[in-house]
Amino acid sequence: MTLGPVMLDVEGTALNADDKRRLLHPLTGGVILFTRNFSSYQQLTELTAEIHALRSPPLLIAIDHEGGRVQRFKEDFTRLPAMRELGKIWDTNPSRAQHLTQQVGYVLAAELNACGIDLSFTPVLDIDHGQSFVIGDRAFHRDPQVIAKLAHSLMMGLKAGGLMAVGKHFPGHGYIQADSHLEKTVDDRPYVDIEMEDMVPFKQMIGFGVAGIMAAHVIYPQVDQNSAGFSSVWLKDILRKELQFDGCIFSDDLSMLGTAHVGNIVVRTKAALNAGCDMVLVCNNPQSLDQLLDELAWSTSAVSLARIAHMHGKWPRSVSITDLRENADYVKAVQEISGIGISNRELPL
Repeated sequence: MTLGPVMLDVEGTALNADDKRRLLHPLTGGVILFTRNFSSYQQLTELTAEIHALRSPPLLIAIDHEGGRVQRFKEDFTRLPAMRELGKIWDTNPSRAQHLTQQVGYVLAAELNACGIDLSFTPVLDIDHGQSFVIGDRAFHRDPQVIAKLAHSLMMGLKAGGLMAVGKHFPGHGYIQADSHLEKTVDDRPYVDIEMEDMVPFKQMIGFGVAGIMAAHVIYPQVDQNSAGFSSVWLKDILRKELQFDGCIFSDDLSMLGTAHVGNIVVRTKAALNAGCDMVLVCNNPQSLDQLLDELAWSTSAVSLARIAHMHGKWPRSVSITDLRENADYVKAVQEISGIGISNRELPL
């Protein structure tokens, strides 16, 4: 059974009958985990092994695990700093900031992949324009060139730990105050302003070989009346053709209230896939998810299948968390990043 274009969530710390039914559906291609899916390393490893064993090729398992406010697993995991903290270090010592950012990426990836997780939706490539509460300290910096350099370091660390990088939220979510989790969001700037600032980290990360990009649920009306994740202008014309990105395009969560104006979940999913997304996320709404799996008719292209398959984790699954904790490089990395400031506040992705 090939992988479908839908990434969905599961209810708890073990799969129930409804979870298995949804995961075995041909439209399903991945699972995104949340804090509710974790109670211990052992439980998490058993859950991911069960998910991977259901299908061949195995379903992708993803998580939003950035550090700072957005770190889904904390108990028994290394507490990771908000990316802003690394940007602050850059301001006084750029080379040290790049080194520490790579170490953060390595620890992040190694811990997740030792537990069977394939990818984390990170790094945030949005610019901190000083007015987006939902982005805020999740952004590395105000300077797009600094963001690109630190994001590249994080990507190299992720790769060393066995995970691909997914940059978000294209073409940039940092300028507006509105939260797309809760409301329709609009950025009225002209394309040239977005291109000269917000898109710079995305352009550079594409050049560095980033494997995945997540689109923003933001409307840029001077470019297109559809939000970026539903816009063939942004995804096909700009991201694919102009920027030459050939990796996997993910939608942000289609259950967000900021997408409600598009239509029901089936309409939203078709719109995102037709616009150019390879995989769509549908989270925290079992009724809508069941409607989608029952009603959507979609045949995933061979190119999209290859892009999705490329996102699987690369760390050998024989590496357990116990093995990892005996690895000298990992121990050194944890020690080096342990003193970086950490925010305990939490926000949804």
